[in-house]
Amino acid sequence: MANREPRDLFTAGHMRKFLVIVDESPEGETALYYAARRVHRTGGGLSLLFVIEPMEMTHWLGVEETFREEQYHKARAVFRLRARKLKTWGFEEIAPEEIIREGHLAEEIVKLIEEDREVGILVLGASTDPKGPGPLVSSLAGAKAGTFPIPITIVPGNLTLEEVNGLA
Repeated sequence: MANREPRDLFTAGHMRKFLVIVDESPEGETALYYAARRVHRTGGGLSLLFVIEPMEMTHWLGVEETFREEQYHKARAVFRLRARKLKTWGFEEIAPEEIIREGHLAEEIVKLIEEDREVGILVLGASTDPKGPGPLVSSLAGAKAGTFPIPITIVPGNLTLEEVNGLA
């Protein structure tokens, strides 16, 4: 077991944040709703993370720069869509922190959690695909679950907003 400094999220000057990975998936939207509902009911903050995964192999610097720029534009668009969803759902008082990182998704999530000591819960949406819950959920909640630094809440992608309301 790693020697980690305990998180103290409920003392003066600290705020527990719910971290949601944003993308364009329906299960990501369900995870966002769950996290917003928890923030609304229990207080704290909401952090949204968009990770720009590296390009496969490219030998053309211009192509890589264009790809990165397009991904930043996509991230901003996804953040705008999620902000509109929050307002539509009645969570206009929640002003989420928007974070864009570059790297491999699972690694960037862990780095962010290590850097931001106020992140207290990671909320992931599980895919309804018969092949499994999705690579991120499988990776983080599978082999790494026992050593992960914070709790992971996995929200089934098939839940309706009304069902989430009763659970969050």
